Amino acid sequence: MSLLKNLKRRTQRRIYRVRKSQASSRGRKLRIAVFRSLKHIYAQIINDADHKTILSYSSLNVKNKSGDKKAVAKNVGMELGKLALQNKVTDVFFDRGKFLYLGRVRALAEGLREAGLKF
Repeated sequence: MSLLKNLKRRTQRRIYRVRKSQASSRGRKLRIAVFRSLKHIYAQIINDADHKTILSYSSLNVKNKSGDKKAVAKNVGMELGKLALQNKVTDVFFDRGKFLYLGRVRALAEGLREAGLKF
């Protein structure tokens, strides 16, 4: 099998594994979906029962972009956490999708926890 096929298959398995571990919370808890591109990081709070996005925040919205990409990701997490608390959202689950839990994804999660969200 080619290297590209193996990478795609491994990524797809990771996505299924992450979503399966949190399937019991679907419909009861709101989901924080994360997308990481080469330049930016995006996070949104989704209500799966209504299929609606409640809040979203990205590195495009951050005013203070000093530091490296991890610092910006942490700021995104803190700002999204503040917005969530203003909208009375406290208990969510973190859906990292195909991204490994390290680097910018981890920094975003730490920012959300520092803001007061529980997951």
